[in-house]
Amino acid sequence: MNKFKAYRIHSNPNEIHSGFEMLELNDLTSGNVIIKSIYSSINYKDALAATGQSKILKKSPLVGGIDVSGVIESSEDNHYQRGNKVLICGSGLSEVRDGGYAQYVRIPGQYIMKLPPGISLYEAMAIGTAGFTAALAIDQMQTNGQSPDQGPILVTGATGGVGSYAIDLLSNLGFKVIALTGKRDQDDYLHGLGASEIVYSKALFMGDRALEKGLWAGAIDCVGGELLSWLTRTVHPLGNIAVIGLTGGTNINTTVMPFILRGINLLGINSADSSPVLRKKIWHRLATDLKPQYINKIVTQEISFEQLPEMFDAYLQGQIIGRTIIKF
Repeated sequence: MNKFKAYRIHSNPNEIHSGFEMLELNDLTSGNVIIKSIYSSINYKDALAATGQSKILKKSPLVGGIDVSGVIESSEDNHYQRGNKVLICGSGLSEVRDGGYAQYVRIPGQYIMKLPPGISLYEAMAIGTAGFTAALAIDQMQTNGQSPDQGPILVTGATGGVGSYAIDLLSNLGFKVIALTGKRDQDDYLHGLGASEIVYSKALFMGDRALEKGLWAGAIDCVGGELLSWLTRTVHPLGNIAVIGLTGGTNINTTVMPFILRGINLLGINSADSSPVLRKKIWHRLATDLKPQYINKIVTQEISFEQLPEMFDAYLQGQIIGRTIIKF
């Protein structure tokens, strides 16, 4: 095989730099399956990794990109044959093994999933880690007893990829969804995904009592920090808060009162390390009862591979709405 283009990240204690390089297969981390990449996507985590704003890489150098869909080029794994359409989300990509920002990916077969029936290569990346994470959060909330008749669900960071899919999926299940955002010019977008109401973060009065008035039956939080602290004080008794993001900070400041007096639950959502069995379950749901209704609205940009480096700053500055798809 000739050399191919990859977006590679070099990280050391003193500096980080990333950019396009021409690689050979033997330059990639080990694996028994070769995939020809067709689509990838950009997640906030990808921007953190590429710019060094957070320590994502556990080894260096690595090809970036935590998501990819494509076609099997060759396989030494009996579960896969040349021509199979597959996807990978998370599973250590761009953390401990080379990721999806390359024209070819080499990876152990255990981390690959065949496309579920009813999902295309494009849709797999339109959904990607963002949609998978939203679906995983909803699945965990339902397992913990969340149902539409208990009241509304608040979704924070609502215009991002995870937030957008959370609104889409929850509303399709019959939940009343309230979107919380800092962007006052995105009302049409959020209502179009199924949000019944919109709350603006800059207008919030969070208070400082151990328990504030209960406002939501549950929440999917993509922000963290002070906002998550406030959510613990404003969720109804027995409500679930799915904790996903950290754009607003990594620390929370709360008391035991919401837990021992209201019985609320914080559900940590770690999509990157989901087991193969759980991944298969969630992707099956994404192809059936949880299939997004508004993929074409949530995907707001489709770019070429060459345009990838131009996008990271916009992600870090919170300027991106929905999802950005990369076409190889």
